[in-house]
Amino acid sequence: MWMLAVRDGRDRAAFAALFDHFAPRLKGFFMRSGTASAQAEEIVQEVMLTVWHKAGQFDPARAQVSAWIYQIARNRQIDVFRKERRPMPEELLSDAHDAEPDATQILAVEQEASQLKQALARLKPDQRAIIEKAYLGELSHQEISTETGLPLGTIKSRIRLGLEKLRHDLKELR
Repeated sequence: MWMLAVRDGRDRAAFAALFDHFAPRLKGFFMRSGTASAQAEEIVQEVMLTVWHKAGQFDPARAQVSAWIYQIARNRQIDVFRKERRPMPEELLSDAHDAEPDATQILAVEQEASQLKQALARLKPDQRAIIEKAYLGELSHQEISTETGLPLGTIKSRIRLGLEKLRHDLKELR
C-alpha cells in the first residue's frame, strides 16, 4: 500500500512509513552477514534511496514489496562486498546464481500467481480486504485494526478463516 503510493504519487509520507518499517529490518539483515553497524546504516540509506528512485519499476504482480526491497538490498550488499574485496557469505553466492529464473520458472510463477488471484477473488470481501492489507500492504494486525476500526480479534479471525480457505483452494499447488 505504501509502495504503491510512493510509486504512483511520489508520496513522501508513504515513503517515510516504508522507511520506518524496512530500515531496522534491513540493518539487521546486513549486520547478520557481518557488516558493522555504521556501515549497515549507510547501506540502508543507499537501499532506501534506490527504492525511492526506482519506485516506478515496482510491479506488485511480480513481487511483494518486501521481496523487491530485499532484492535491492542483497544486490547492494554484493556490490559492497565486491568493492571491499571481502569474501561473500555463501547464502549470497548461492542466491546470485539462482537470481535469473528460466522461462519455465517464470511461467510456473505466473500460473501460480493467477491461481492465487482467482482464489483471493473467491474469498468473502471482508476476508479478502483484511488479507490484502496484511500480506500485500504488509500491515500488522494492530495497524489493520486501527485503520479499519475493527476489533483485533475480528482481524485475526478473518485472516485465519481466509487463509484456511486459500489453503484449501490452492492445495494442488503444494
